[in-house]
Amino acid sequence: MKLKGKRIGFGLTGSHCTYDKVFPQLERLMDEGAEVVPIVTYTVRTTDTKFGKAEDHVAKVESITGKKVITTMPDAEPLGPKYPLDCMVIAPLTGNSLSKMANALTDSPVLMAAKATMRNQGPVVLGISTNDALGLNGVNLMRLMASKYIYFIPFGQDDPFKKPNSLVSDMDSLVKTVETALHHEQLQPVIIPHEYDSMVP
Repeated sequence: MKLKGKRIGFGLTGSHCTYDKVFPQLERLMDEGAEVVPIVTYTVRTTDTKFGKAEDHVAKVESITGKKVITTMPDAEPLGPKYPLDCMVIAPLTGNSLSKMANALTDSPVLMAAKATMRNQGPVVLGISTNDALGLNGVNLMRLMASKYIYFIPFGQDDPFKKPNSLVSDMDSLVKTVETALHHEQLQPVIIPHEYDSMVP
């Protein structure tokens, strides 16, 4: 159990279609002996979609971690000075939250927890899932890639012909990325190919 004794914050943002890939990684962190502190954005807490009800997603996270989910900014702020994390994970990270983070906007519990961790010079691991990473949001992605204390779960184009601007992290690499980030190193390669149905348009 390589992460035994490590206190890992785990933030979820509103890429609901990615949760089925993220929840197993949350379980893996627990299996590795980590203490996982779950945090969600207001969107995750309140929005029902075709991928499930908000209350069910929150309940599943609480069931996996054995902890009540942090849902407010005042509750997330003490993760900096009072109850510090060894590492903060945000997966999935939407393009919306990515752009806010890159421009120092802190308007959700998840972003507050990330800010609190960077304040302590701790690593923040990002698992992106966004349709505009190679569009207007590209500048924000590059800004974060060049930022201190930020590490990315390796990512690639998930559907380059139908969604050419879309990038999604390989969530199966989440635990390994956390282990590497705890040594302040980026897991490589950070840009990877994804498997998809067809190599031609």
